[in-house]
Parts: sequence; C-alpha cells; structure tokens
Amino acid sequence: MAPLKPNILFILADDLGYADVSCYGRRDFSTPNIDRIAAEGVRFTQAYANSAVCTASRVALITGRYQYRLAVGLEEPLSTRAPRQIGLPPDHPTLPSMLKGAGYQSALIGKWHLGALPDFGPLQSGYDDFYGFRSGAVDYFTHKSGPPGTDTEDLWDGDVRVHQTGYLTDLLGSRAVAVIDTYARSGRPFLVSLHFNAPHWPWEAPGDEAESRRLTSLFHYDGGTQRTYQRMIQQMDLQIGRVLQALDASGVAESTIVIFTSDNGGERYADTWPFTGRKTELLEGGLRIPAVIRWPGHIPRNTASEQVTIGMDWFPTLLAAAGTAPDPAFPPDGIDLLPCVSQGGAPVPRKLFWRYKYNDQQAARDGDWKYLKILDNTFLFDVAQDPMERANLKERSKDVYDRLVAQWNEWNSGMLPLDPQSFTGGFTGALLADHFGVKAND
Repeated sequence: MAPLKPNILFILADDLGYADVSCYGRRDFSTPNIDRIAAEGVRFTQAYANSAVCTASRVALITGRYQYRLAVGLEEPLSTRAPRQIGLPPDHPTLPSMLKGAGYQSALIGKWHLGALPDFGPLQSGYDDFYGFRSGAVDYFTHKSGPPGTDTEDLWDGDVRVHQTGYLTDLLGSRAVAVIDTYARSGRPFLVSLHFNAPHWPWEAPGDEAESRRLTSLFHYDGGTQRTYQRMIQQMDLQIGRVLQALDASGVAESTIVIFTSDNGGERYADTWPFTGRKTELLEGGLRIPAVIRWPGHIPRNTASEQVTIGMDWFPTLLAAAGTAPDPAFPPDGIDLLPCVSQGGAPVPRKLFWRYKYNDQQAARDGDWKYLKILDNTFLFDVAQDPMERANLKERSKDVYDRLVAQWNEWNSGMLPLDPQSFTGGFTGALLADHFGVKAND
C-alpha cells in the first residue's frame, strides 16, 4: 500500500522581519501560534529570502528556481507605477501544478503579485481555487490598491472581483479555515497557500478604519507606529491559530506539513535584530527571515537547525514529501531540506547568490563568508561571527573575496541580464531618516 501523501499548509507573511515573532527573539509581544509551529517542529536560524522584495521572491518560491531565470523575476516588484503586461508564464511548472499531477487539490488565499489578468493569475498557474488580491498591497479595510476615492478594489474570488467588508487579515483566515474543512472532507491531499499581506503597509491594525479613510497613498510615510505594527502581527498570529485549530478539528493535523515564513526581510517598523538593513537591501536584514516547519512523525520537535536555507528550497522539499519530482526540463536551484531536518541530518554547505537592481547591489554567500556590493562599495563579511556586517575583511582575506566575486560573476552569467525597463525601488534619505545620504536613482 502506497504511503499517504501529506497535506501542505504554506503560510507566508509579507515583509516580516527576522525577529518579529517571539520564537525568533521579539521581546515586546508574543506570537503563540507561530511559536507553536516552531515548538512542534524545526526552526531555521539561517533562512534567506530569494530577494529583498516580494514579486521576485515569490517567483522563486513557486518555481523552485532563481527568479532571475524569468522576466517577471526581474521586477522589483511588479508595480502599478510602471505597469507592464508581464507575469509568471502559465506554462511554467509551479508548485501547485506539479502537485496537481500528484493528485493534489490546491488553493491560494491572499497575495498573488505575479501578473494580472487576462494573461496571468493563480488559476492560470496551477491553483484550483483563489481568494485574495493580485497587486502588491491593498488597504486592509477597503481592499483597494489605492486611496479610498479610487476605483481600485482588488479582492477576488477566483477570477471574479468581489466586494466584502472586513479586516483583510481576518477574511483571509476565515477563508483558509473554510477551505481546509472542505478539502479535508474530500479525502484528497491538499496544498493551501495562505499568503497574508500582514504586516505590509498600509499600517492599519484592527479598528483603524479612520486611518484607512485618511490615506492619500498606501505608502503613507506619515503613518504607522510600533504599537500598530505589533497589533498587525498579533492579528495575523491569531488567524494562524484559527487555521491550526481547523487542521485539528478536521482530523488532518498529524498528516499535514505546516510551514511559516516571510517573503523577504522587514520594512520600516520591523525588528531585524541582530542584522542591519531592510527590505530592498541585500544586507542581512533585507534577506534573513523566520522559517519554521512542522511535520508530525517525520521531523523532530522543538529543534533549531543551522542549515542555510533559501525560499526556493521549499519547492523541491515539498515535491519530495509528496513523492513526486520536478520537471526535468526545469531543474530546481533549491535543495530538498528533508534530509537536513531529519533526525541526525547534518547541515549541507551552500553557495547562494543575489542581485538587486536598485543601487547596483550584489551578494553571495559561501559557507560563513558573504560578498556584498552596494553602488561602488564592496565588502567581505563573516556573517556567522559578524551578523551586523561591520568588519570588512576584503583586504585581510583577499583570496576569499576574489573567489566569491568570481563565483558571483560566473553565476550571474547564467541568469537573464538586468532589464533596463524593469521596475526597482528602495529607500532614500528623504524617506527614512536612517538612510541619510542615500539619493534617489536617476
């Protein structure tokens, strides 16, 4: 008799900093439901995002490959400020499409941000069901991608735009509970991708309808507080608790893999300790993320793993857990993490690479060494001993520096070249006071 295929619940936060949940060190509030996943599974201490921004990192998550292999992965991110008819090609293998071939049903609940209708969308890329929004961000109360007076409502049920009232984090949690109940009763294995927009701007917690009405831009650099940000995360954690309870109530918790992570490093109000930098930057704070996995009976409980991981690893990991394999025409750049987190599994050495168009950023990690370039400034850090990236060792260890630069150039030669028309963005001194001296790119 063939072993039962595990269900998969993949929970993704948006712009969550490394230390924004209590099991990673947040000191001023707790996230008991995310902590529960970690306590019942493995917590990765060296997890990276594929990019410091959302569209690019989500391309890697859904394909298992460096995002720079696809034109949509060059967008940092897809932007309504510079609209282009570009997206994830529907014929490209994805996690839901590959799992569908293994008998899975699947739903995306929450953020897509990989291309607009009519050419691109979750249903076009392998998901059976979709409830959420297609753009990069929406207001938590109006569900619009623009200010209150604009005709930009962006809440969808399948390929049909819908109007509903409610705080979006709560709506996404409720839909996930309903989908899990339906899927569990079907008897078929399932993938539920629950991609919250929390704690991405606009900075609105439950009860902040007045702030929603005030906004003239969702970016609102005149808004938000630490307390608001805290409440946004806590509300997401509350909904995660409801979803975990749904697994318990449906009797499928023991046969379900649960993953929680973030799409990239934290933004304005995030806690990225012990790292510096944030979203849009290849400093550790822009790339390092929380990542926990629970699979009862298959991986140890309450364990921390020092395995270096990256977002595109989840694709081959989950296909292996489901007993299937990637399309040989599209071999993954990520690795299967299951041997690394099984009892006695030893960490596997990794070489990882990044680039980011804004400020001409480049980065590579090989072992504990990290090469970093921002504008004309270049660095070599030992990020194990120096996670804040303070001691530039490029002259003291010139052989290592030269080796990593050569490795980065060799890797980059196999990726798509930078696209002059692709969107990119980052923070300047006019936007964030701690970025004084950083000027907008021409």
